Amino acid sequence: MDFHPQPQPGTPTPWAFPAPERLTLANGLTVLHCHRPGQQLVAVDVVLDAPLAAEPEGLDGVASILSRAISEGTDTLTAEEFAAELERAGATLDTHADHPALRVSLEVPASRLERGLTLLGDALRVPALPTEEIERLVANRLDEIVHEQANPSRRAAKALYAALFADDDRLSRPRAGSTDSVKRIDRDAVKAFYDAHLRPSTATAVVVGDLTGVDLAALLESTLGRWTGESVEPSVHGPVVADDTGRVVIVDRPGSVQTQLLIGRIGPDRHDPEWAAQVLGIYCLGGTLTSRLDRVLREEKGYTYGVRAFAQPLRSAADGSGRGLLAISGSVDTESTAPALEDTWTILRTLAAEGLTDAEREEAVQFLVGVAPLKYETAGSVAATLADQVEQYLPDTYQAEFYRQLAELDTDTAARAVIAAFPPDRLVTVLVGDASVIAEPVKALGIGDVTVIAN
Repeated sequence: MDFHPQPQPGTPTPWAFPAPERLTLANGLTVLHCHRPGQQLVAVDVVLDAPLAAEPEGLDGVASILSRAISEGTDTLTAEEFAAELERAGATLDTHADHPALRVSLEVPASRLERGLTLLGDALRVPALPTEEIERLVANRLDEIVHEQANPSRRAAKALYAALFADDDRLSRPRAGSTDSVKRIDRDAVKAFYDAHLRPSTATAVVVGDLTGVDLAALLESTLGRWTGESVEPSVHGPVVADDTGRVVIVDRPGSVQTQLLIGRIGPDRHDPEWAAQVLGIYCLGGTLTSRLDRVLREEKGYTYGVRAFAQPLRSAADGSGRGLLAISGSVDTESTAPALEDTWTILRTLAAEGLTDAEREEAVQFLVGVAPLKYETAGSVAATLADQVEQYLPDTYQAEFYRQLAELDTDTAARAVIAAFPPDRLVTVLVGDASVIAEPVKALGIGDVTVIAN
């Protein structure tokens, strides 16, 4: 009997993060574009030079209200009509205001790219800002704040940022504003912020997807190119300064059966040569179910469903300066709060004394580098990452170089980076829980002065 020859595996194709090309429109808009054959859902991310630090004093949240207004209509289309046009084009439009910039993200089928870009361009060029719509968005935000106060993880983040940064630093206050500041926002304030900060000369658009047969430059000129505005100098970001003296802040929630933990400080961001080593080391510490924190706190002790360590860029400047937030986050049952913290500090001290193992390093590299081709399978993920690079003043080749560094890092380098990231005596610990139960046991640990604040 003749058998069909057994199929043999082919030669694996080397993977690298896509390299974009650049062009500049007549209106001054910078464009990064990346042709991805077969990706019929095109992603467009627009980075607008409207950082939260630019919000007028007392009007925290005005950038967020403006971003939401942009997503809801133009001066020629009501919110309902705009939503219907997006739906007919098979498109989605999302916006987000953060410390580095305001972002607008469009996803649209390649066959309807022109219509999607037209709607995006109109939303940027002539957003609808009627008084009643702004009042509705303000009311929605005020309702959100109530829910955020009730969310333990959001409440912990708010307390950590307030503890780390000075009151006059925008980083210390909620991204979308507080009750007091949002109440002051009206249509005039939103329009003034739009006029002062949104213009094509300081914006960058990222376009990723299957662009076969598309004259992209001409298409962009006829859509986003209709948006005009006075040319101005880009925003200048101030340095990030924080007080990460070791201490504990307890946000009191009487009767709470769980305690939300958020332990953090500031450290290097993506401009630092140690960033890749830090990412690798932090993954070994708390990036997965098999990491050191989970292995002890979840598997051995049963204190928690999971604990994660992470590094997150905060705010970068054009000169390459910037800082990141380094943190450990999770939740435990109330009675286990002090024991869980004690074990966390033991893990950190053991790490400092013994370093990482080669097996931990190998597992982390295999995951972080191995998952990248899947992580960036969609146009949206590629566009978002390129937009992040724009926000953080990184070169277009940054992501590809980052993965090359990860693959080549040795165990000792990763260990030194994560040890430097989490020195046990330089961590601000925020606990959202029942102070009457957890305060005294936590004080006995000696990890810093303990302050109790109201929820």
